[in-house]
Amino acid sequence: MKQTDRLALLDWEKYKEDIARATPVDRNMTAAEREKHREYLEKHPIEWIKFFFPNYVKYEFADFQKKAIRRIIAHDEWFEVLSWSRELAKSTVTMFIVMNLTLTGRKKNVILTSNSKDNAVRLLDPYRANLEANGRIMAYYGKQELPGSWTEDEFTTKGKVSFRALGAGQSPRGSRNEAIRPDVLLVDDFDTDEDTKNPDIIQKRWDWWENALYPTRSISEPTLVIFCGNIIAKDCCVVRAGEMADSWDIVNIRDKNGFSTWPEKNSEEDIDRTLSKISKKAAQGEYFNNPISVGEVFENIAYGKVPALSKFKFLVVYGDPAPGESKGKKGKSFKTVSLCGKLGGRLYVIKTFLAQALNAEFIDWYVRMLEFVGGKTNVYCYMENNKLQDPFFQQVFKPLVAKVRREQKIALFIRGDEEKKTDKATRIEANLEPLNREGNLILNEAERDNPHMKELEDQFKLFTLTMRYPADGPDAVEGANRIIDELIRRIEPPVFRSRKDVRKRNKKRL
Repeated sequence: MKQTDRLALLDWEKYKEDIARATPVDRNMTAAEREKHREYLEKHPIEWIKFFFPNYVKYEFADFQKKAIRRIIAHDEWFEVLSWSRELAKSTVTMFIVMNLTLTGRKKNVILTSNSKDNAVRLLDPYRANLEANGRIMAYYGKQELPGSWTEDEFTTKGKVSFRALGAGQSPRGSRNEAIRPDVLLVDDFDTDEDTKNPDIIQKRWDWWENALYPTRSISEPTLVIFCGNIIAKDCCVVRAGEMADSWDIVNIRDKNGFSTWPEKNSEEDIDRTLSKISKKAAQGEYFNNPISVGEVFENIAYGKVPALSKFKFLVVYGDPAPGESKGKKGKSFKTVSLCGKLGGRLYVIKTFLAQALNAEFIDWYVRMLEFVGGKTNVYCYMENNKLQDPFFQQVFKPLVAKVRREQKIALFIRGDEEKKTDKATRIEANLEPLNREGNLILNEAERDNPHMKELEDQFKLFTLTMRYPADGPDAVEGANRIIDELIRRIEPPVFRSRKDVRKRNKKRL
């Protein structure tokens, strides 16, 4: 035996010992008492899982996990896709479900497939280890290991339930368990980041699933299909499966309001720390089922030195208040205020505030912008204010601004931008992308390390027309740019010359 094989065997034995220690059995229970307890547990799947797998269930189940367990166990014929973020235990919960269905006799033939044979075997290991060493399973359902039919990639229990690991592309033929065709098809980590870069590989893998693996099921007997995988590309096998599934359960590390979806396990502080160590792009792909190509619309974001503020005829401070009060939340909407100016055809984003904030803090950002300019040039202050926002503008923001003027003795006057706007995504792309492409959208070099400016840069880089990542910053910059152009037209009306004057000025004209 090679040294590596010897070490692997020792690790395997240690793994089984840990399972055995974690699943002690009450030896004082009579056979009748144990049978009654088993019948009770089988009627209560969540309690069944907690009893038989205490070493895996370290935290209380989240609501979305309980719903998935009950939903899948309730249906003999079912197609489920679990696109749960990393750290939400989709593979482990799937194991709980499949072990319940097989040990209780509802399912008899399980095939687990992944992107490779080695990965499929690795995912099947916990099933085999628990069937070999889990003391409670043995006490309540009998010894499962069947000598002579027990290998790492294929085994059959004494209860005549077969398990088989297959890598994508392998032949699934011969997967019958006596007369029973596969009645559980598990697909886990089927897509890889590298494979999604090649549409031909994705198509080939999907063809194998549709034409080779799925048809191993019986038409007349109910079959359970579970796909486990995140949305790592716009076109991948998980997305294709999700579109035809009975249930496509998409759960991110945080919900739409910015809170942990599994707070019993993942605290806000732990999520913050983890996400702070990777890029926004990586975080969106791994933890929010949102694969984004950096620079899909705004390929490059330029930083540059801003001319002296006194050289600008005027500057515009444009704010987007976003709905609600959300200090410190990680939700989708950001409050934002941007100070912008135009010179020589270039739009400069001189300073920006972009974060979840309270209404009073949002108004204070305007004050800080005026203090930053310090009277070096004229400043116009605007706030987005459509018909839906107007009651809030009148009842909340106007009194806040009046209070600031009174208490801080500052001439702060904010005009509501009431212009009816077109679609947000196409408006940002149409009005800012050409400017950026020509090198005429400049972010202030002096603010490069400011977290607010970094967030604005990220929102530009991660901007897509589907806007699955917030775009409140670019939206405010677009608003400022539009106001600047309108003011320029008002201040500097176009000059119309007579034909005679044009001929006189153009020496090359006949």
